[in-house]
Amino acid sequence: MKLINKYSKFIPYLYFIAVIVYLFTDLNKNSGVTAYPILLFGIPFIWQLIKPSKQLNFSLGITFVCLSSYLILAYLSDVFNIVNLSFSIKQFIIYGGLFVAANFVMALWMIRNSMKRSF
Repeated sequence: MKLINKYSKFIPYLYFIAVIVYLFTDLNKNSGVTAYPILLFGIPFIWQLIKPSKQLNFSLGITFVCLSSYLILAYLSDVFNIVNLSFSIKQFIIYGGLFVAANFVMALWMIRNSMKRSF
């Protein structure tokens, strides 16, 4: 149990790094060289794994809570058919909901880590 508690603070960063790597590989297949700037978004998360900073952790958490709130609003507008979208976009509604919820939880987890624990 101590091992899980020791490494649980790194889960949000590993999650966001995995999402960035997935987006990069998906866009790299389709767009080629233009996908490489996406890798720049992973630098703060890798930095938090190497040399943690309480201020960077809090700012990343707040930023991603705001972005996740926007994603929640976009997801809800899609669920309630506020904006009409094509059928192919609506196929991914369950995966989108899981992604939105996971982003929000991980962002809150980062804020909790910056307030509760010192690295």
